[in-house]
Amino acid sequence: MNLSRRHWLQTAALVSGVTLLPIQAAHASTRRVERPGVQLYTLREAMMRDAAATLAAVAAAGYAEVELAGTGNLDAAQFAQALRSSGLSAPAAHVPLDAIRNQPDQLLEQAKVIGCTYLVLPWIAPDLRNTAGYTAVIETLNRFGGQCEKAGVQLAYHNHDFEFARVDGEIAYDRLLRECDRELVKFELDLYWVTHAGADGAAYLSATPERFPLCHVKDRSASGEMVDVGQGTINFVELFAAGSGLRHYFVEHDQPKDALASILTSVKALKEIRF
Repeated sequence: MNLSRRHWLQTAALVSGVTLLPIQAAHASTRRVERPGVQLYTLREAMMRDAAATLAAVAAAGYAEVELAGTGNLDAAQFAQALRSSGLSAPAAHVPLDAIRNQPDQLLEQAKVIGCTYLVLPWIAPDLRNTAGYTAVIETLNRFGGQCEKAGVQLAYHNHDFEFARVDGEIAYDRLLRECDRELVKFELDLYWVTHAGADGAAYLSATPERFPLCHVKDRSASGEMVDVGQGTINFVELFAAGSGLRHYFVEHDQPKDALASILTSVKALKEIRF
């Protein structure tokens, strides 16, 4: 992604002319997302080339927050400075299971330097998606969650679609909710993947709203493809209204054709949602 001023202005002009699909906007409430965020995985290639310029572009697009997927070509201290320069905050970071198990102190130190208040496990490997594997993951989450609490950080778990399959007769996501400590492990609901799995995201959010302080805002076409926010059929009004505990909303697209155009389209749509 070329982050030159010319490319930025051309992209912004293009996106400003995009016609967004309706997002169930006819709603009495005037609540809206005050501080839109973006998961930097969407911009991973640009982050590796020039993280500081990418963060500046994110701020210029209208975002207030970012969620980390690494720190690009910067170390933690440099990343923190780039955040300050761009006027962004980074309340959350995705961290891999291996690092949680083998480098917990380093993760917590990096969170302190950057200012993250949430560390989020984003994915578990296929060989762990069984009874014994989930048992091990839950034990790890509860243990590291206790370490996080002592450091003033909240641990959370992010879903894909596989957690909504049954393992030994029980939906794996339900087991995670039941056996992870309610205070030590919160959840970041990915609104695309829960919908793609055929599960009821609004029901999860409303049943225990205090357990869902974070979400990924990703849209889904009628045929199942991941699309920019506002270009699909997900009812974000219903989901946001159900998630009274939500505090952070991170736009993401796993495979955007043009990452900058994608985040511009999505933030425009996100700011129009009233719930």
